[in-house]
Amino acid sequence: MLTEEKCSRCGYETRRHRNPVPTVDIIIEFQDQGLVLIERANPPTGWALPGGFVDYGESLEAAAIREAREETGLTVTLLGQFHTYSDPRRDPRQHTITTVYVAQGEGQPRAADDARRLAIFAPELLPPVLAFDHSLILSEYLKVRPQWLDIIKKVYEI
Repeated sequence: MLTEEKCSRCGYETRRHRNPVPTVDIIIEFQDQGLVLIERANPPTGWALPGGFVDYGESLEAAAIREAREETGLTVTLLGQFHTYSDPRRDPRQHTITTVYVAQGEGQPRAADDARRLAIFAPELLPPVLAFDHSLILSEYLKVRPQWLDIIKKVYEI
């Protein structure tokens, strides 16, 4: 969609495309203990998957690794791309499209950057309310998790 904008200082009119913003979210499996979630420090608050915006010139995979490190302190190995979610209402701040990765986390987990707290949850004990559409993402992941992990273990010889 093309939008027209006027410079508030000089009045020059420009046209640009208004597009959804790409983001990544990471489902981090941590040492057979469970899934890593962060409690967001900034609105919208609540428990969420680690993730964030893709920087200009950055690949989705690099963004996922960077965001995981920034928010959890963990080094992650991406095991695969899970799914892409694009509901325009998924983020109350703006229209985003997220690509979700599954990763194996290593290191000492700690809340950092945009994370107020970090916790590792057993899949059956996830918080009842999560930020964004992360409840949907995790419910869909948990339906296929056993098969996913079997395939990953064979491929990566974990």
